[in-house]
Amino acid sequence: MTQLHHLPAALWAEHGGAHTAREIAQQPAVWRQLPACLDALPSNARSSLHALLNDPRTLVLLTGAGTSAYAGELIADHLDAAWPAQVRALATTTLLSHAALYLAAQRPLLLVSFARSGNSPESQAAVELVRAQSPSARFLNITCNADGKLARDGADQQDTINVVLPAACCDQGFAMTSSFTTMVLATLSMLSPDPLPQVAQRLNQLATLAERWLSTQAADWHALGQRDFQRIIYLGGGPLEALAREAALKVLELSGGRTLALANTPLGFRHGPKSVLNQDSLVVLFHSQDAHARRYDEDLLNELRRDSVAGAVLALDGKALGAADDISDAWLAVCHVVFAQVLALHQSLRLGLTPDNPFPDGTVNRVVQGVIIHDYA
Repeated sequence: MTQLHHLPAALWAEHGGAHTAREIAQQPAVWRQLPACLDALPSNARSSLHALLNDPRTLVLLTGAGTSAYAGELIADHLDAAWPAQVRALATTTLLSHAALYLAAQRPLLLVSFARSGNSPESQAAVELVRAQSPSARFLNITCNADGKLARDGADQQDTINVVLPAACCDQGFAMTSSFTTMVLATLSMLSPDPLPQVAQRLNQLATLAERWLSTQAADWHALGQRDFQRIIYLGGGPLEALAREAALKVLELSGGRTLALANTPLGFRHGPKSVLNQDSLVVLFHSQDAHARRYDEDLLNELRRDSVAGAVLALDGKALGAADDISDAWLAVCHVVFAQVLALHQSLRLGLTPDNPFPDGTVNRVVQGVIIHDYA
């Protein structure tokens, strides 16, 4: 019988979690399909984007909402350090309400849109707003749904490059799992200065690491997921701060909001947020690959273990997993988040929820509803 995350696949189906369990487990296989997606693009697509990134006048905005916004936050500083252009993350939910603070018509602009379905009202509204306010802007759509509005409308535009990811990563479950990691890796692959053969090799390395982690840690993660944690705190620095926010969101979503989840940095956690800890708390720290940052990580881990205030403290370390030293935090984050996805999945099951739809009353939806887009003058 097929096992997913230490439990039979039939059990996940029985408890309304078949999609989510499968979509977490499939991620390494989906990542290995990315080189073929990039090869299918026009031959000059990647080089034309690199030309923009090589221009110090260019502003690159990585945009999305919720998990899609965290994808941009995770990547932005890594790319900003690699290119002369200014690269920043900006959620569509901020861009739409405060456009005057961010858009300058006289500056070259590349808008990178992350979208699982491509049907969220903010996704297309952000593109239309930027096109109206910055007529020379270029657009890169990273989407999991070829039939979504974002992909369909972008296909007809000369100023737009559509990267449509493998259909399997258009998650059918409520929470974004394989869509998140695949969008992160696709964007890093497209916008990395590294040659494509080197990128393809790195994708395969990450897939192998994630497969190893999923297979060797399944029993431990299942046991941890059955513990009654009332508070789960994720910590990470640099790009891993955005990952901590995404990990906390997975807890909130799949627990139906019943488990409090917070995110912070290892250094920032002491400045007040540490007060949340009690014996019902789990603290998870994403260890940085950077040697300097790791010293701060270790300091906090030693403090938390010495204090013994939290019920459990866990450190996830890519080096212990076998990750090469030259794999940066931004790339390795997709392996770290697999743990957070599995933990949230098991917590959902423990609480008696249906992970594929933790909000059967419709108060929160897979594709956001109820958003009114107001005209911008």
